[in-house]
Amino acid sequence: MARKLRHLPKIVTKRDEDEFYHQPGTIPGTIIIDADAPPPIIFLIDYNQTKFIREQIASPEECIPYLDTESISWVDVQGLGSQDILQRLGKVFKLHPLVLEDVVNVPERPKAEDYEDQLLFIARMVVPKEKTCGFYSEQVSLILGKYYLLTVQEEPEHDCFEAVRSRIEKNKGIIRKQGADYLAYAVLDAIIDGFFPVLEIYGERIEELEEEVIVKPTPQTLQNIYQIRRELLQLRRAIWPQRDAINSLIRDGSELISDEVRIYLRDCYDHTVQVMDMVETYRELASGLMDVYLSAVSNKMNEIMKVLTIVSSIFIPLTFVAGIYGMNFSTEKSPYNMPELNWYWGYPICLAVMAAIAFSLLFFFWRRGWLQNSVTIKRN
Repeated sequence: MARKLRHLPKIVTKRDEDEFYHQPGTIPGTIIIDADAPPPIIFLIDYNQTKFIREQIASPEECIPYLDTESISWVDVQGLGSQDILQRLGKVFKLHPLVLEDVVNVPERPKAEDYEDQLLFIARMVVPKEKTCGFYSEQVSLILGKYYLLTVQEEPEHDCFEAVRSRIEKNKGIIRKQGADYLAYAVLDAIIDGFFPVLEIYGERIEELEEEVIVKPTPQTLQNIYQIRRELLQLRRAIWPQRDAINSLIRDGSELISDEVRIYLRDCYDHTVQVMDMVETYRELASGLMDVYLSAVSNKMNEIMKVLTIVSSIFIPLTFVAGIYGMNFSTEKSPYNMPELNWYWGYPICLAVMAAIAFSLLFFFWRRGWLQNSVTIKRN
C-alpha cells in the first residue's frame, strides 16, 4: 500500500497547510518528535452518572486502573515533546504503530480510520488570538475505545474543550448518561464550533477593510487583504477534510458508535457545512476587496490628475496673456504695438483680467461638476 508523504520538520517550515514526509525507506510507524514540542501533560477525567474524578497524572500507566472499569475515562494528553511518554502511552492503550505515527507526526490531514476495537479521528482545532488578529491552529487526535476516549493535542496552551469539561463536572445535559462515543461527539462538536468565533472576527475585519479600501487605501491595506486571504485558505484546508471525515463516520458507521450518536454526528456535519459556506463567502469577499482596492487606487489617481488638469487649465490662458505682454513691442515704432503698456492703470487691469479669467474657469468647472469627488461614502 502506498504511504502518504510528509514533510520533514528540518526541511520544510511547519505551517498548517504543510504535511511532513518521511524520507524514502523509512520504517512504517517511525515517530518524529519536533524539537520545539512542549513536554506532554496528562489529564484524566473519569465519570459515570454518580461519580466524577478529574486529576492530572504523572505517567500513562496511572490510566490502567480506570480503563478496566465500565465508567467513561477521558485521557487528555497536551504536548508531543517526549517520545518515551508517547510510546508508553501507545502500550497502555494498545495503539497500532501507524496510529501512534499519525498522532505524533503532525500536521496530519484530518481523517477517520477504524481499527476494529479503536476508532481514530484526526481533526484540526482553531482558537482565536486574544490580543492580535489571526488564530492558533493545532492538530487534535481522538482515539475512541469502548469505555474511553484518548485525545492528544500538540500543545497545552489553547483548546476549546473547557465547556465539555464543565458539562461533565456539573452533570449538565445527558453527557454523563451516555457512553464514550457521545463524549467523542461532544469533543468533536466543540472543535467544529470553535471555527465560528474565528470566522466572526474575520467578518468584522473584512467589513473594516471594505471601508478602508474605498476611503483611504494604502499599501498596508493591500498587505492586510493578502493576509486575510491566506488565513482563510488555511481555514478552508482545515475544515474541508474534516467534513469528509465526519461524513464517512455517518455513512460507514462503526461498532464503537451507536445509532443515536450517529444522529448527533449529522448535526456536527451540518456545522462543518456552515463553516465551509462562511469560509467560501469570506474568501470571495476578500478576493473582491482586491479588485475594489485596485479600482480605488485608480480613482484616487484620477482625482489627482483631475486636480492637476484643472490647475493647468486655469494657468494656460493666464500664461497666454502673460506671454503676449512679455513680448514688449515698442509703442514708439507703431501705435498698434501694445499701446496699453503706456496706460496708467495697465498693470492692474491686466491682473484683474487674469483673475477674472481664472474665476470664470473655476465657476465653469464647478457648474459642470468637475470639482466634486467621484466617490462618496454614506455612513449610517
